[in-house]
Amino acid sequence: MMRPIRSSRVRARTVRGAALALLAFTAAACGGASQEPEAAAPTVVQVGRENVAIVTRDRISTGPLLSGTLNAARSSTVRAEVGGQILGVHAEEGQSVRRGTLLARIEDQPLQDAFASMQSAVRSAEHALDVAQREATRTTNLVKAGALPERDAEVAQNNLVAAQAQVADAKARLASARKQLANATVHSPMAGIVSKRPANSGDVVSQGDELFTIIDPSSMRLEGSVPSEALSAITIGAPVLFEVRGYPDQQFEGRIERIRPEADAITRQVPIFVSLPNKGGRLVSGLFAEGRVTRESRDALVVPETAVNVNGATPWVMRVRDGKAEKVDVTLGLRDEQTERVEIASGVQQGDVLLTGPAQGMTPGTPVKVQNGDQQNQNQQKPNQQTPGQSMPDQQKPDQKNQPQNQPGAGGQPEKSGQPARTGGSGGAED
Repeated sequence: MMRPIRSSRVRARTVRGAALALLAFTAAACGGASQEPEAAAPTVVQVGRENVAIVTRDRISTGPLLSGTLNAARSSTVRAEVGGQILGVHAEEGQSVRRGTLLARIEDQPLQDAFASMQSAVRSAEHALDVAQREATRTTNLVKAGALPERDAEVAQNNLVAAQAQVADAKARLASARKQLANATVHSPMAGIVSKRPANSGDVVSQGDELFTIIDPSSMRLEGSVPSEALSAITIGAPVLFEVRGYPDQQFEGRIERIRPEADAITRQVPIFVSLPNKGGRLVSGLFAEGRVTRESRDALVVPETAVNVNGATPWVMRVRDGKAEKVDVTLGLRDEQTERVEIASGVQQGDVLLTGPAQGMTPGTPVKVQNGDQQNQNQQKPNQQTPGQSMPDQQKPDQKNQPQNQPGAGGQPEKSGQPARTGGSGGAED
């Protein structure tokens, strides 16, 4: 009778142990399900240098824009004053010349012949004048003595006047021939540089043909035009800042010298003339220039226009501070249309990093990291390198087929379907 009782006790202990193990497994499963997964760290947004602007302190100016051509304020076009063949050219393009420098010689043999003829004419007229003068004197004395009538004295006096006129005319012709002969030798009318020389030795030129163009490079003039709407900002002596093609990153300054009193009938632009010094002869005539008439200028905090969003009621910028993006309202000042920059009067400080372009669309508080040039090159050279947020390639994923399908239970052993998990309770195995 005792053996059945012991067997019943052992069976009861076994049932209690299985129940406790099942209860522990259920509690562990419920507890694991109730725990929320740990929040993933936010992804850092990589921003290239092309989408970043630095707040700097620089000079910003406003005023009407102008464009035009640089020309020499003093220039001279030397033309042939006599016709003939060019015997020699003594100046080349780009050569500096002084006033009176010999430039060219034109054939002058016909002019020398004409000059010699005029000299003979003068001598003949002077001889005729001498004869007429002696005749007039003799006739006057005879008239006074009563040997000749008064009429002969008047005729002699008229002949004297005619001889005097012939001498004056011959001398004038001689002076003209001398000048023509001198014009066959071409001299520079001013000091400067030869900019053009269309004539060559051996060419046959006519009177009025262009031979040389000489400019004075020490004084240049910008001939430009401004819109008629900007006339209120145009005054004589107003400063003009401009840039010239061929001189990158260099600014030149001049002043308004003259304003044409009428606007162009087609473009409605008003021509203006800006004088500027050309120290050292750096500027070259004929170059295209762009600039502005300075209405207001000052040193201020400036940023590119693309760094400021003006679509809302208040302008704002997206600033990177402590590695995160933050939206900051700003107050704008001057706007430079030529350089596409804008002044920020308040809201940011010098050296602040601002986002531009598409980067402005990120949410405030987003972690941001600005890439330098070396990091961008490394990313381009390693396109297969895994970046945050990318999934692992298929060949790098662990082989799920070789993983056990059953998860360990509370006792550290796999759970078997349809059978309760056994525990190492005090009851042990059934006898």
